[in-house]
Amino acid sequence: MNNGKEGGSFRDPRGFIFFSQGRLYRQVNAGYRDEYDRLIKSGLYEELVTSGLLVEHEEVDPSLAGSGQAFKVLRPRMIPFVSYPHEWSFSQLQDAALATLAIQKLALEKGMSLKDCSAFNIQFEGCTPVFIDTLSFEIYRKGEPWVAYRQFCQHFLAPLALMSFRDVRLNQLFRVYIDGIPLDLASSLLPLRTRFSFSLLTHIHLHARYQRRYQGETEKPRIRKSMSLNSLRGMIDNLETAVKGMRWAPRGTEWAEYYQDTNYSPEGLDIKERLLGEFLEGVSPGTVWDLGANTGRFSRVAVQKGHYVISFDIDPAAVERNYLQGRAQRSKNLLPLLLDLTNPSSGMGWGGEERMSLSRRGPADTALALALIHHLAISNNLPFERIAGYLSGICDSLVIEFVPKEDSQVRRLLVCREDIFDDYAQDKFEEAFSRYFQIERSEKILDSLRTLYLMRKRG
Repeated sequence: MNNGKEGGSFRDPRGFIFFSQGRLYRQVNAGYRDEYDRLIKSGLYEELVTSGLLVEHEEVDPSLAGSGQAFKVLRPRMIPFVSYPHEWSFSQLQDAALATLAIQKLALEKGMSLKDCSAFNIQFEGCTPVFIDTLSFEIYRKGEPWVAYRQFCQHFLAPLALMSFRDVRLNQLFRVYIDGIPLDLASSLLPLRTRFSFSLLTHIHLHARYQRRYQGETEKPRIRKSMSLNSLRGMIDNLETAVKGMRWAPRGTEWAEYYQDTNYSPEGLDIKERLLGEFLEGVSPGTVWDLGANTGRFSRVAVQKGHYVISFDIDPAAVERNYLQGRAQRSKNLLPLLLDLTNPSSGMGWGGEERMSLSRRGPADTALALALIHHLAISNNLPFERIAGYLSGICDSLVIEFVPKEDSQVRRLLVCREDIFDDYAQDKFEEAFSRYFQIERSEKILDSLRTLYLMRKRG
């Protein structure tokens, strides 16, 4: 990370994130003094940190401030990897929503309230959601409605409803609507039966109608209803019930069932795991990006070797299963995420800098590309040269598996298309990758035609 203010931290006049000497800091401006003091003195901060809902920080020397408006300078604990809602599985977004509501409940008990319910304020440490924006709290004022209510509906309830009732891939709308899914759009896309759900009728359909009614008004509605604390708590409970009631089953897809329909023998899979473990022993523990991880079988080999693993896959069902298993195991070092490697996350928001591209979040210490090369080269017509060049930009070392044309999975890919891939051969693969990487080791995988390689990026 470069020194200076973080590209996505400029909208809140009460503070911002900045880097100095490679360390992350949060400046709290004087305008947030009262709220910050209440957060600390009420015990809310301590309770949220103890319960694992809020990332902890330490107060440091104010002279480190990035501007002259500082009241405090904080050094938050760094999150190992920053992820975004369009990269989450259904249950990840659901857990993030429930964590946000749990925080709001605790805040109300301490005389505070969330003023910001952006899904981007949640990050995952392994399979556990944690809130990262210390400046998102305000002092609760009697009778005031919840200022972040619409934002919660746009960032959590609407996308969850679309994923549950329409198509799980609709979470990709976050790539277009960085401020949350517009409620009128969600209302128009949801099926008629959702209008018979009190929660969805109230919080999405009628909420969208209310927004349309006052859209373009130059003044706020003259009558602004107050909301008692009990009513506010009741609304939070209703939102929580609605979120918990959402369902999406990761049904069998082509790749979610991969290990039940593969050309590996049981012994071959075991040998592949052993070889991967051996390859990783020569790499210092750090971050591993498993590209095309499926349900995470080989990601867990890297976890066992002491690495923090980002377990990427394009299949929502595979990522969901990977996350549910990790959550059940309370994994702290495995983060399953959605990724289309042929169209990875780009920079988003103002100037393309508010949300980081995938490449900007790297490089990883090690990347795994197991049973992936044929999908990139044949399904997506990517030359070996382009694949090797891209991978060299996101990792320092690489474990990659070459899958020859004679392999049954490659033959499946060629069934419905002409074989125009004359350069898809192992010698051509090694030649292209050798321009970017030093090949340190290669091993044939038992009972298969595949070869596993360990490579290090050339200096």
